[in-house]
Amino acid sequence: MSGTAVGSNYVMDARRDRLVISASALGTVFEWYDFYIYGVLAPIIGRTFFPTDNPTVELLYSLAGFAVGFGFRPLGAVLFGYLGDRLGRKYTFLATIVLMGGATAGVGLTPSAASIGVAAPVILILLRIAQGLALGGEYGGAAIYVAEHAPRGRRGFYTSFIQAGVIGGFILSLIVVVGTQWIVGKRVWDDWGWRLPFIFSLALLGISLWMRLMLHESPVFAAMKAAGRQSRNPLKDAFTYPGNKRRMLVAMIGIAAGFTVIAYTVMFQALYFLQSGLHLSQGSAQLLVGGSAFAGMAAFIFFGWLSDRIGRRKPIMIGYALVLLLLLPLFHLMGSVGNPSLYEAAKRAPVVVSGKDCSFDPFAKVQASACGKLLDHFSKRGIAYDKRAAETATVTIGGEEVADLSSAGLNAALDKAGYQTSPETPDWARAAVIFLALLLLWTLSGATYGPVAALLAEYFPAQIRYSSLSIPYHIGTGYFGGFLPLVSQYIVARTGDPYAGLWYTMAIVAAALLTCLVALPETRGAKLDA
Repeated sequence: MSGTAVGSNYVMDARRDRLVISASALGTVFEWYDFYIYGVLAPIIGRTFFPTDNPTVELLYSLAGFAVGFGFRPLGAVLFGYLGDRLGRKYTFLATIVLMGGATAGVGLTPSAASIGVAAPVILILLRIAQGLALGGEYGGAAIYVAEHAPRGRRGFYTSFIQAGVIGGFILSLIVVVGTQWIVGKRVWDDWGWRLPFIFSLALLGISLWMRLMLHESPVFAAMKAAGRQSRNPLKDAFTYPGNKRRMLVAMIGIAAGFTVIAYTVMFQALYFLQSGLHLSQGSAQLLVGGSAFAGMAAFIFFGWLSDRIGRRKPIMIGYALVLLLLLPLFHLMGSVGNPSLYEAAKRAPVVVSGKDCSFDPFAKVQASACGKLLDHFSKRGIAYDKRAAETATVTIGGEEVADLSSAGLNAALDKAGYQTSPETPDWARAAVIFLALLLLWTLSGATYGPVAALLAEYFPAQIRYSSLSIPYHIGTGYFGGFLPLVSQYIVARTGDPYAGLWYTMAIVAAALLTCLVALPETRGAKLDA
């Protein structure tokens, strides 16, 4: 058997390492497919489990359910991190994938609110909690397992396939959704066909289990167990080991929160922006986001490889800085070419709503004021607006007051002003510009995400690595990143500005960049068996 010695107690075998990478990366693809499929289908989940007469409210309720899963990821990190440091890497992430696959299939089998009433959203939320717990243990296990198999000079490259696998799960979710829609047709899809992508997770679960059962325990953990150097209480030790609380704080803000809000902005914020803000057809938006994500996966592997040569910090911090410079201009570029008539109409004939108590509550079924009711109308149609205080409720479009404030009158005034809100399919030239803008954002996401698994594995001590990595990772990704779709769409709904939600991303990335500049050390080449 040929191999390369790593550390003093174990030998790496190239053939086995390929199986490790393949099984771990594919398992990551499948598990993140299970999680992302909910986000991709958030609008239809909203009207099935949280029915109201307002699509915006339904989407927000659905995204709140999406956020619940992220909210429970840190608890899953605590639970499975403890098991991973005590019992081993392999069996822990076998358990996580079984829990995830079962919970995802359960979403597809849960009756609608129309059938069983309030029990439907309750069951849905419980299944989202199970998904969050499972994912809280999955990433840390897969990343550490691969890193602990990798030769010291190739950890970034080896673990970059785990990072790319996360994006692969998102792409797979889009492929399955678009493919199922095409196979069953719109009528069946809207009725019950949307459930099939969730049930499909059972097939992915079978493949993942088959591959992961062929794996052996991590050589670092096996050597540590043979030497009796395991932590007796990994959770306690993660918070008491000298300097580890500071390391976890840096990992949470500087790494996990920063790269996650970038990735989720390109995944979900861009998808909702294209569909709701620019009124592109659902299929066009999904193909543009999914196609650019597929092309952008190479960046995750490239920057993981590059981090083995120039270090982990540089790609991450340069990526953060470029996101701060380019995020808003790129979204405005997509807005200007995605739906030019709508973009020009918003500049040429802005909508201004005036009145007393001119506020809009996206979660309210009925707005409290006359002005709020007008804002609700524009929110439903995805029209940007400005607000003014006034004694009576009025609407002006391009400076001209609208006499008829009924829904029909407002729609007629919008049509006259050139607001194009029917589903739009961009031509090839416009689609290419949107694709390239998204691809650049995916490339920046790859720069900040590709080196992360190697960095985090090198950053924490072996005895408490699973717990120390997983807890800050899932707090950062779960609370800062996982709530991004809900927070950003809420900001958009409250302000009437389709670009306003991007400021949430900008604020978190700025905090992450500052944290890395001040406190993140270079980890490339660190010993993993220490």
